[in-house]
Amino acid sequence: AVDSRTRIMFAHARVFATTVAPRARTAPKVNTTTRGAASDNWFPGSTRPAYLDGSSPCDYGFDPLKLGEKPENLQRYREAELIHGRWAMMGVAGVIGVEVAGQGTWVTAQPTSWEQTAKYMGMETHANLFAVIGTNLLLVAFAESARGAAKGTDRMYPGGKFDPLGWSKGADFETLKRKEIANGRVAMLAFLGVMSENQACPGLGPVEALKEHIASPWTVSAATNANAVPFL
Repeated sequence: AVDSRTRIMFAHARVFATTVAPRARTAPKVNTTTRGAASDNWFPGSTRPAYLDGSSPCDYGFDPLKLGEKPENLQRYREAELIHGRWAMMGVAGVIGVEVAGQGTWVTAQPTSWEQTAKYMGMETHANLFAVIGTNLLLVAFAESARGAAKGTDRMYPGGKFDPLGWSKGADFETLKRKEIANGRVAMLAFLGVMSENQACPGLGPVEALKEHIASPWTVSAATNANAVPFL
């Protein structure tokens, strides 16, 4: 009886070793990019455009106007979105920083004429606004010429001198790409809100406006400000 049970046990082991185990070892790898492209859809149940396959950072298949249908347009829009997002993140940080530092608002802190000297964090730079803008234009032109000479994705992520901390060489570079474009999109919307708030409440900075809204959310909001409601 023992021998028969042993033979049955070994027979089951052989079946497992020759059928189940090989399939487990040779199971196809799951393409996380493709899986993410199929599930991370901006509108659940809708069909993603074929040209938005999820290979780009934070690609959720959103292109209702089909602006990126042509490959050359898609690459150009990707680059433009990323660059505008970077500028917006710096702009929002500057808007908040100047007000938190007690240097007025982002509107009042800057010179109002070409003859005035520019200030940085309340300190005089001893240079008029024209000289400051001219210097910035030269610096930006140099950086953009170097970036524009690159090809492909190097135009968006040039690395080298533009990556002094070496983040592009890390194992989490793809994660950083997603975080950058996601925060850039939020920053672009945030700066649009900053400009809208300035039109609705001239002279009031966004930080102070937020404080007033938090103090009295039912009486201080876009709904209670006539300037914030179009055509009213």
